[in-house]
Amino acid sequence: MSERVTVAKTYKLFIGGKFPRSESGRVYPVTDRKGNFLAHAAHASRKDLRDAVVAARKAFDGWSGATAYNRGQVLYRVAEMLEGRREQFVAEVGAAEGLPSRKAEAVVDSAIDRWVWYAGWTDKVASVLGAANPVAGPYFSFTVPEPTGVVGILAPQKSSLLGLVSVLAPALAVGCTAVVVSSAERPLPAITLSEVLATSDLPGGVANILTGRAAELGPWLASHGDVNALDPTGAEDRAELAREAAGTVKRVLPVPAEEPDWTQRPDITRLRRYLEAKTVWHPMGV
Repeated sequence: MSERVTVAKTYKLFIGGKFPRSESGRVYPVTDRKGNFLAHAAHASRKDLRDAVVAARKAFDGWSGATAYNRGQVLYRVAEMLEGRREQFVAEVGAAEGLPSRKAEAVVDSAIDRWVWYAGWTDKVASVLGAANPVAGPYFSFTVPEPTGVVGILAPQKSSLLGLVSVLAPALAVGCTAVVVSSAERPLPAITLSEVLATSDLPGGVANILTGRAAELGPWLASHGDVNALDPTGAEDRAELAREAAGTVKRVLPVPAEEPDWTQRPDITRLRRYLEAKTVWHPMGV
């Protein structure tokens, strides 16, 4: 009996809750750390990025307008789905990052816990970052945090899952929608995460994941007029991206020069950076 030839997978993009091919038709090979072929990934183009931004903008009103409790339940459901596909994530993270099984398991468990941690913050952000302001006069003055809008994220290049979750989850937790460019060399965990998002309760367009090169897609993301904030974690030429973002007065998150240790305990810094403060004055009743 002849040896069976394995069917090579060709993965697609995740835009608007669907899985389209790149409009360019381009794909590129994905290998493990030893150079062994794993699959083909779609090579996203500028047009794909524009489509993803349109989807994110369309989904923003519904997602930001949902109750904080509802967003928390949806994100917790994503964590449940991550847990259900734990073995697949362990295998993909191990292959992508060259980790032995136990270390890959620890990374995946941390990613699941990180998602739960941010899900738990959805209904606490307003209390922690909002305020009732003392004023001299017959008025109530309240400061309320609101999501900044559509966020463009250039995901970490080295940490294919934990780093990705650490930059995506806080944006979604506060009510923003996101367009993510995954790690170019290690995209498979991001692709599997997109499958999890598609089969959870997350509305289509809230998170859009593109596979491709940050150097190619980053400038278009930074200059897009309908993107409100940019996380350049996975980019190399951050100064140029900041100049591109300045043309549309876009918020650019300050990030360290080198990828941080994503296993460290998170704080609310990223939650705060995706929020705008709205202050409301209201006259007191007689």
